Amino acid sequence: AVAKQIAQQVNIKEYLAELLPEDKLQAIQQLRRDGVVGMVGDGINDAPAMAAADISFAVGGIDIALETADVVLVGSDLRRLAYAVDLSRRTVSVIQQNVIFSLVTKGLFLVLGTFGFVGLAVAVLADTGTSLLVTANGMRLFRTKTVKD
Repeated sequence: AVAKQIAQQVNIKEYLAELLPEDKLQAIQQLRRDGVVGMVGDGINDAPAMAAADISFAVGGIDIALETADVVLVGSDLRRLAYAVDLSRRTVSVIQQNVIFSLVTKGLFLVLGTFGFVGLAVAVLADTGTSLLVTANGMRLFRTKTVKD
């Protein structure tokens, strides 16, 4: 029930739950043949499967699971997993926006400057303005609502 709820929150269509330790590892290895696989676990029985996954999340749990995981979620509130996935997706989106905007602006002013349509001062101001806009766009992520305990 918990796995289904988390999968729905982060828009994951396929998930497995309540498997035996050896079945977890086998499932991860099989699924990796088809694409990227994530694993959420909290105990010693989860460590081998977590190590085999492309990305693994430890929720609470014991030291070996915490050491094996790529991401450690403090506390046992699984809503934090949905929050972490959502924040990660939005972060990648903002990075892509910033890179595209920056490259297009720099390319445009490089061409305009090369052919004499704008001077060096205007190109420098455009570059500085681009840096400020990219920074402001990245700062939007700070307005993200966090999960309350």
